[in-house]
Amino acid sequence: MSGGSDVSSPLSGRISTSSLSDLKDLEFSSESGCLSIVVLGASGDLAKKKTFPALFNLFQQGFIQSGEVHIFGYARSDMSDEGLRERIRGYLKGASDEHLSQFLQLIKYVSGSYDNGAGFELLNKTTSENETSENNQPGNSRRLFYLALPPSVYPSVCKMIRSCCMTPSSHTGWTRVIVEKPFGKDLDSAEELSAQLGELFDEEQLYRIDHYLGKELVQNLLVLRFANRFFLPLWNRDNIDNVQIVFREDFGTDGRGGYFDQYGIIRDIIQNHLLQVFCLVAMEKPVSLSPEHIRDEKVKVLQSVSCINHDEVVLGQYDGYKDDPTVPNESNTPTFASVVLRVHNERWDGVPFVLKAGKALSSKKAEIRVQFKDAPGDIFRCKKQGRNEFVIRLQPSEAMYMKLTVKKPGLEMATEQSELDLSYGLRYQDVKIPEAYERLILDTIRGDQQHFVRRDELKAAWEIFTPLLHDIDAGRLKALPYQPGTRGPPEADELSKRMGYVPTLGYVWAPPTLAKF
Repeated sequence: MSGGSDVSSPLSGRISTSSLSDLKDLEFSSESGCLSIVVLGASGDLAKKKTFPALFNLFQQGFIQSGEVHIFGYARSDMSDEGLRERIRGYLKGASDEHLSQFLQLIKYVSGSYDNGAGFELLNKTTSENETSENNQPGNSRRLFYLALPPSVYPSVCKMIRSCCMTPSSHTGWTRVIVEKPFGKDLDSAEELSAQLGELFDEEQLYRIDHYLGKELVQNLLVLRFANRFFLPLWNRDNIDNVQIVFREDFGTDGRGGYFDQYGIIRDIIQNHLLQVFCLVAMEKPVSLSPEHIRDEKVKVLQSVSCINHDEVVLGQYDGYKDDPTVPNESNTPTFASVVLRVHNERWDGVPFVLKAGKALSSKKAEIRVQFKDAPGDIFRCKKQGRNEFVIRLQPSEAMYMKLTVKKPGLEMATEQSELDLSYGLRYQDVKIPEAYERLILDTIRGDQQHFVRRDELKAAWEIFTPLLHDIDAGRLKALPYQPGTRGPPEADELSKRMGYVPTLGYVWAPPTLAKF
């Protein structure tokens, strides 16, 4: 396609290190010239709470600079440049007034509709004027469009971008488009959306963002699995009994019930965020760190997942969910789900992967819990204390720890559960862990698609969950009631027990603090 073909950089497959500052020495490309970042939906919550703060953090760290970047907000709201700046000012933290002012001066606002060419022609005119300004560095003309919008307007917006706003064919450079989830509601709608966008842009120009892939601990999974010798012989069905990937929130829909009811917890969390984590836990070692090689392996493991068995699914809906006037009284939409995935391949045959997510629960956390099989020949008679587990805490209090059995200090030969612990807040005290959105926007600027969802990967994900979702929508599976502030339906714990999960009684991991030392 004309107007913005992507050129991959020689180092685009590198895995990011512990902070974005370390990446400054890794030159993903030698691109120069004007970078225009257009945030569509600039007046919305996502833009002001996530997108603009991520851009500000990149600016603070020197990854985008005033000599090369211009930021444009686009939305239907009637607003001035200064109006947008004031709207987002309160969400930009951790900088001096002078530095904040420098960033805000990079932002301009264009008002227009999402399905009419006039607004986009004005956007293109404004963008082009900045690209040809004498203040800009000569070189490539790069345009990045961030769609902080509902998916229903993606086709019309992308048509307008394609018709009016592509990098001019007379310039070298590229045009790239970031689209937010949800990518459809089932396989057919996702394929329809993919086809519509595919008619307008090459796959190399589309960046389907799942912010979980930008989280520090998620990005660490490949390093942990394939750079540490002792994990290699253990990471299989001979040693691992079960894997749990858990997302818990301690609040409900909080006024978003009408929107949430269209999707439910499986579409909102499990089919995308948790499934992406599952891929990185279960995939085979890629040929290299090339984005395509990594995404190839993710597709392979998704295609190896067997059909979901209804007997291995528990759905829940918290009491009070339907008190929201925007939620239908007869709603069967789950606010909690526990779903077992089984991978039909040599490494994982017989190992259940339990993907669990819920709202209005007793705690807030996201973690991966890999439980190993019992040690044979239990001469210490400590089996009842619990199994070895490798736990990766994604949020909050990022950490990874190995639960193991040790001798209890004292004169008696007694055992107890303890841990080998890497807590990021203690080990990396002087390192700022970047937010997921700033990392992924930087990846897009550099043309690195490793942490974005490819079209065939999206299709394979929907093929797994669409039959289950259609059965839920048709009422063939019912959501069980549960009380807010609990663990969810008791049946979910029973399902985990059936899958072989053994809880550790009397042991609670507590994040270490400097006060302990």
